[in-house]
Amino acid sequence: MEYITKDQRKIEFTTILEQKEKATRFRHFKGKMYQIVTIAKDSEDLCDYVVYQGEYGNHPCWIRKIEDFFSLVDPNKYPDVDQKERFQRMD
Repeated sequence: MEYITKDQRKIEFTTILEQKEKATRFRHFKGKMYQIVTIAKDSEDLCDYVVYQGEYGNHPCWIRKIEDFFSLVDPNKYPDVDQKERFQRMD
C-alpha cells in the first residue's frame, strides 16, 4: 500500500492482511513496535483509519485516523523526542 501525507511524504508499507510474514514494522515515537493490520473505512463519515497491532504483551489492536498515524511528532509538546514521525517505518 501507499499513503501520501499532507506534507507530501510518500510512505509505502505492507499490511498483515496483505502478507503477514512481510508486514512492515513501525516504531511509535515512545518506543513500542507495531504492524498495520489493514486500512479500514468508518461507515459514518467514510474517513480512513489504520488498524494496527502491538508487538508486545497480548498484541493489542488499535485504530487511529490515517492522517494522525502518519503525522509528525509535535516538537512543542514533545521537545525531547528525536523521532520526527509519530510512527516511523522500520526497514
